[in-house]
Amino acid sequence: MRRRFAFLIFCIAFATMQRARAEGGSMSLSPPGTVKAGNAFAIQTTGSGQAVLYIVGLGQVIGRDVQLGETTFFPAGVLYNAGHYVAILVAGSNTDNTAFDVVPASRPASLSFLARPSRLSVGLHDGISGCVYIFDAYHNLITAPTSVSFKLSNPSGAAQERAVVAHDGVAWTEVDSTAKEGIDKFKAQVDEVSSTRVVEQVPGDPCGLKMSATQSGKDIELATTPVRDCSGNAVPDGTIVTFTETYGGDQSTVDVPLKRGIAQVEMPAHDGATISVASGVVMGNEIHWR
Repeated sequence: MRRRFAFLIFCIAFATMQRARAEGGSMSLSPPGTVKAGNAFAIQTTGSGQAVLYIVGLGQVIGRDVQLGETTFFPAGVLYNAGHYVAILVAGSNTDNTAFDVVPASRPASLSFLARPSRLSVGLHDGISGCVYIFDAYHNLITAPTSVSFKLSNPSGAAQERAVVAHDGVAWTEVDSTAKEGIDKFKAQVDEVSSTRVVEQVPGDPCGLKMSATQSGKDIELATTPVRDCSGNAVPDGTIVTFTETYGGDQSTVDVPLKRGIAQVEMPAHDGATISVASGVVMGNEIHWR
């Protein structure tokens, strides 16, 4: 509704201005070339008599009765939406107009920080990406080059830091997921303003999978050593481990979930059998039973 009203005022003022140009007039106005959002500013006029000064922009319309030949002051907080504005001076059938810009404030007030993914495996190169948008106190995107620091840290004290210059209000970076499982904090900071996201890092695929075999009556008792990923993190319980026994052209397979970090099962003891162990695409050792 405000934008429609601003557009209506602009159209009326523009039509009046065009008519007044045809009739002529001796007055003018001089706004500043740019105004920082939220700052006070002034507009100087020339001529004599009373007039109405309109300032029209997207989302904002201001009207003031002014005395021509004097300076009209506008307090802080009057213009706060960054964008292109038109100042229109109307006195009877005479008008003058000129344009100026409201630019974002220099000081950041808030950050919109996106971190993806929120959960991933440890040890992935450039596995975590962060993107931050910088806003002033009036929610204008600060488009001037701005230094942004990114930091990924975990409870063990390990940290990765990146310094990036934002352009057109946005900065982004990529960091590795760390070698230690747990809850990491991913922080973006501009001056004293910061925003933090949580990234959960879980163990990767099993690494160095090993099993042992012992005789148990007519069966073979098979058990893995504690299953860990390549960074030494314990693979979570419930992860499936597959035991396969091949004998005389036949093959038997048993899937067993990890329990307390270990998978164990009993299989028939066939002399000359070959037994292998795997978890997903990760192969472990083989045992030739004699």
